[in-house]
Amino acid sequence: MSMILIVLSVVLLLVAGGCACVVWAGRGGPPWTRAVATATLAAGELVRASRRSDGRRGGGDLDGSADGSSNG
Repeated sequence: MSMILIVLSVVLLLVAGGCACVVWAGRGGPPWTRAVATATLAAGELVRASRRSDGRRGGGDLDGSADGSSNG
């Protein structure tokens, strides 16, 4: 259980740091913040694209309907 907590904490810190670099780079930060911001935004686009592709494969609700309505 503690290993999962450590991994999730590290992921949370990376996400928070990436978001901070996006804001800092937007305000004219040093070049390394622009590189981290670019990587953060690219990772976000990859996550968004993977979620879109999951939805096209029929990732509906637990009852199997794609729109969330049940017929019963």
